[in-house]
Amino acid sequence: MSRRSTTTAAGRTGGAKRTPTAARGRAASAAAAREPSLLKVRPYLLTGGRTTSEIDLTLETMLEITEQGTASRRTLSLEPRQIVEVCHQQPIPLVDLAAKLALPFQVTRVLVGDLIGEGFLAVQEASRPASERPDLSLLERVLDGLQNL
Repeated sequence: MSRRSTTTAAGRTGGAKRTPTAARGRAASAAAAREPSLLKVRPYLLTGGRTTSEIDLTLETMLEITEQGTASRRTLSLEPRQIVEVCHQQPIPLVDLAAKLALPFQVTRVLVGDLIGEGFLAVQEASRPASERPDLSLLERVLDGLQNL
């Protein structure tokens, strides 16, 4: 099985499978513009090196935008603006927000904590008291569904 070789104007040889660098660069930058996960920024730079939030936020914490967040969402920097835009659509759990933005959960938690502290986001109150247990039949159906997977 031979691999066909080509010679370029500069005299370099290469295999038949080649992608010009300029085309790859344009494709990568276009993809980075569409996908936040392809940005070339280290997560610790987004949080200023912080790994925890001053506000205790769990995976299932429901987030919603405040009036202040709605009024100033166009003036925020990139990641906070993306977070506020997603929360503007509808209340969303913190874990889903992190997945939707393709950011690490801990980074999202720190950024959301900052936005809550600044008044742009709020934690949506639970519809039932925390002491109330979920319906046993619901838990049994969920368990049955998981076992059937």
